[in-house]
Parts: sequence; C-alpha cells; structure tokens
Amino acid sequence: MKSRPIVNLTMKALIRHIITVILEAEARLVLRKYRPKIIAVTGSVGKTSTKDAIFAVVGEALVARKSMKSFNSEIGLPLTILDCENAWLNPLLWLKNILKGLMLIVTRVHYPKWLVLEIGAGKPDDITRATKLAVPDIAVITRFGDVPVHVEFFKSPAELFEEKTILVKSLRPTGVLIVNADDERVLALREKTKAKSITYGLNAGAMFRASNIQTAYEGDAPVGTTFKLEYDGNVFPVDMRGVLGVQPVYSALAAIATGVYLKLNVVDIIGRLSSYTSPPGRMRVTPGLKGSTIIDDTYNASPVASEAAVETLKNINTKGKRIAVLGDMLELGKFTVEEHKKIGKLVGNFADFLVAVGPRAKYIVDGALDSDMSEKNIIEFDDSRLAGKYLESIIGAGDVVLIKGSQGVRMERAVEEIMAEPERAAELLVRQEEEWKAKI
Repeated sequence: MKSRPIVNLTMKALIRHIITVILEAEARLVLRKYRPKIIAVTGSVGKTSTKDAIFAVVGEALVARKSMKSFNSEIGLPLTILDCENAWLNPLLWLKNILKGLMLIVTRVHYPKWLVLEIGAGKPDDITRATKLAVPDIAVITRFGDVPVHVEFFKSPAELFEEKTILVKSLRPTGVLIVNADDERVLALREKTKAKSITYGLNAGAMFRASNIQTAYEGDAPVGTTFKLEYDGNVFPVDMRGVLGVQPVYSALAAIATGVYLKLNVVDIIGRLSSYTSPPGRMRVTPGLKGSTIIDDTYNASPVASEAAVETLKNINTKGKRIAVLGDMLELGKFTVEEHKKIGKLVGNFADFLVAVGPRAKYIVDGALDSDMSEKNIIEFDDSRLAGKYLESIIGAGDVVLIKGSQGVRMERAVEEIMAEPERAAELLVRQEEEWKAKI
C-alpha cells in the first residue's frame, strides 16, 4: 500500500514524458513546414514582461504569436508553437492538443510569421533542449543577478548562467543579439556569437538608453512610470501606465530595440507601449481598499527582482504608510538565508510595516530587525490569505502596499483580500485558473 503513491507519480511522469515527446515532434515538424522567424527571450529577471512587451510592439505589425502566460518549460514551448493550451490533468484535452498538432502538419493553415518565445532554465539542459527545437533569429537577454531564481537546481550561479549562454550560441549568424548593457555578464555574451548585437539599459553607452525615470501620479496615488528614451541622438518621452519601477523600463527598452531592428517606426513603437498593459503580477498598480494602492509583484521572486521592487516602494511619494508584504524566495539553495536577510535589511531601513509570509521569510524579519526596525511593526504568517486579512485591518487612505513572493507562496491571495475590486480577480491577478485555485 505504501508504494502506491510512488507508482502513481511514476505513471504520471511517464505519461507526461510521452505527451511531451509527441508534442515536441509535432512542433518540430510544424516549424519545418511553416518556417516562422523566432524571437527568443531568456534571463533570470523579467522574461515574461519582456516577452509581452516585445509582442505588444511587433505582434500586429509582423503577424506574430507569443508564449502564453509564462510557457517556458519543456512542454510549454511545444504548446506555444502548436497554439495549444495547458490541459493540466485532462487526458481528453491532451488528446485534442495532439490532434491539433497533427492537423497543422497534414493541412496548411494561416500560421504566424514570427514567434515570440520565452525560454526558461529550471534545470540543466532545459535551454539545450529548447534550442534544438527552435533556433532563434533574435535572442533577447534580460538581467541575470548574482543569485538568480532556480539556482538551487544547478551547482552554482555560474552553471546556471552558462546554461543560458546556450541560447546565444545557438543564435543564427544572420540574426541579432539584444542584451541588457547594465549587466556586465550579459553584455559579455556578445563575444559568444558572430551575430550583430544591440544594447539597451540605463548606463551611458547603451544604444537604447532610458534616463529621467519617474513615477507618475494622479493626485497622491502612483499610477505609472515615465522615462526619456535616448536613441540615435534623439530623445523621446515614454509614458507607461499601470506599472511601477525599473523592470518595466528594461522590458520596454528591449521591446523598442527589437522593433527598431525590425524596421518599425520608433514613434509607433512608443505609442504601442503606452497603451500596453503589463501582465498580472509584474509590478502592476492595483487599487486597494480604503484608498490604498497595491504594487502587485506576485508572479515570482528572486533576489535581484525583490531588491528592485523594494527600492520602488522606498522611492514612492506618499502621505500614507509604506507596507512591504514579502513571501519566501524559493529555489535559492545555499543562498536562502543570506538573500532573505539582505531584503529584510533593505525593508527595515524605510518601511512602516513588514508582513512576512512563509517559513523562509523569518530571515527577512531577521534582516529587518538588524536594521533596527521596530518589532511591533513586523508580523509573520504561514499563509498568504491570512496575511491579506490582517492587511485589511491596518491599511488606510494613501498607503502603498508592495506584495511579492515566489510562485509557491501564492502571494496573489493576499492581493485578493485587499484589492478594491475582488470581482475582477480573474482579470487582474496571476494564477486564477481553476487548476491553480485547487492547489493548496
């Protein structure tokens, strides 16, 4: 009896493997038949938001398709190529996906000319496998960070970074490499390919540079981010509503660089970004109860992304309280304690309240206490929904609440408890599919 769960897990893994192999084979044949151009995005911070921003720029003009949500796994990539949804545990839907792939192969349909694909590295050889399936014409590399997410499954951050360089090495020589110039290791990737390279960033010398980054306000509430784009001796104003912080700026710069390389008009590109809505859970501004404002960054968390989010909260002008609601950062391995304490020290220097969620978040608390944050302004929870219910009792008009944590901590549940329009949760929050809601 005790062996039955193991048998069940093994059987599920076997079935998943068989389905993945079939879908990969179909995806390979579809790419061979329709020959779309590939824009591949990787990095350790901002992959999904960068992929979505690029699609906002090129999607309509170039007839493109993008990875849905954050489909970047071994099965997510074929699903995107075949234009199929995740069937979760429904065998009939998986069969439907397989049949749809078969129809793409045996008939001719209107297939996109460009695919904008997010390529992740959750474990060794993930990118090797992805590039054997889809060879990029354009590779976009975001930021990496000293301790990236998923590092737990690699021997070191250097090994994870080396995995991501495989995308660059696989780039077609006739293509282009678009890199974040503010990350020295990413910038050095230009030496790994014979393809042309384009740089973007905040530092002087970047071909596409952002300066004068400001938070936009309506009344006292933060509503978006503005910056100046410096490109080819010209300066263009960029206004992005609904997102805060530096990460959306980086995503916009990568998208602008991609669009200009593809000979789209820079003014048109900026216009598309101005009307673009950031994906849920990525530094997204959401109205909160009692006149508060939520910075919803609940999609995932890594040290570099968490630091950027906390710095954004620090720099917000508000007459109310600055409240940091931070969950565990997962998959950091031996770096777990140190990196959580670093974030806690940052928060402890300025926040009015710290709400910590999850067993690892106790180290965030330790860091905050080391920064002399008062213990009476810190509270810990094991459950994100309980944290949200507590927040409801302390928030008020003008407060700005940053909510962030790794996917496994499900911090979007805390957002749902204090958002002004909970009836719009399915539209505004991450992980609102029934399969996700069923998970503990």
